[in-house]
Amino acid sequence: MDVLVTGGAGYIGSVCVEELLDSGFSVTVFDNLSEGHRSAVDPRASLIVGDLSDRAAVLAALKAAQAEAVVHFAASALVGESMKNPTKCFRNNVANSINLLDACAETGVRKFVFSSTCAVYGMPDRLPIDESLTQRPANPYGQSKLMIEQMLPWYRQLHGIEFATFRYFNAAGASERFGEHHRIETHLIPNILKTALGQKTSVEVFGTDYPTPDGTCIRDFIHITDLAQAHILALQPGKEGCFNLGNGTGFSVREVIHSCQRLSGQSIQVIEQPRRAGDPPHLVAVADRALGELGWKPRYTTLESMVQTALKWHRRHPDGYPNDPVDLFAAVSN
Repeated sequence: MDVLVTGGAGYIGSVCVEELLDSGFSVTVFDNLSEGHRSAVDPRASLIVGDLSDRAAVLAALKAAQAEAVVHFAASALVGESMKNPTKCFRNNVANSINLLDACAETGVRKFVFSSTCAVYGMPDRLPIDESLTQRPANPYGQSKLMIEQMLPWYRQLHGIEFATFRYFNAAGASERFGEHHRIETHLIPNILKTALGQKTSVEVFGTDYPTPDGTCIRDFIHITDLAQAHILALQPGKEGCFNLGNGTGFSVREVIHSCQRLSGQSIQVIEQPRRAGDPPHLVAVADRALGELGWKPRYTTLESMVQTALKWHRRHPDGYPNDPVDLFAAVSN
């Protein structure tokens, strides 16, 4: 199958491209490189540098790739930024996804796999979280993803595009070749590891008085290659619907810090800060639907296994990916 992967130069996209290629798919990456990296694109894939806001470019890319399926990762994904600049979030996520879906309909794409988020649930009414929980996003980022989710059944009904939506919890870890390098790093594990490796002086913990065993927030983590494998399973004909992706086990912020400290052998200085507004104390997924309907079987189920792969990658790439040549699209987007 020929697959177009939007955002395939980013963290999740790069590993998914690698796993797709290892599974025998032909892959074309479409990315504007505003957040992704050229060197994060598997050399076996084709790279088209373009922006989803450019309808003609999107259509041309799908035709050039002869795409039978699309895996859509490209998005503005910073929650804090979405609260300050909702226009950017809705334009990049919703409007650009409409461009992509319209191009899929025009070129006869028959499968659309969408990267959503647990942020569509907002502050959950109950735990653990399954797909039947009411969606009440607490920020524009979560709202933008939910809006795309709500569009997909109409494209299924009117254009015959099968879709699978994945609500991620916290992606973590790395493959042998590709790992996590964001220009603005907000994720917990890489920020802790940067501290362990001497690239930061300390790690901040936001809130130590939550109603949890050690007072810090509890989160569900999923290894990046396990996440990628779910997308591959969803490309099978007839596999449709909305799926949570998580391990079903939560780890506190302090547990993650202790794991990073133990595996790295380095002391990590912690600075305790007040709670951040809108942070739920406990977010853990029920992923039974993915396990049952897709036959998904995560391989990395312990916190240590996820941290170990991330640590190995960061040690090999202390500065992340090499600086990319300045691209027109990256310059415009930034």
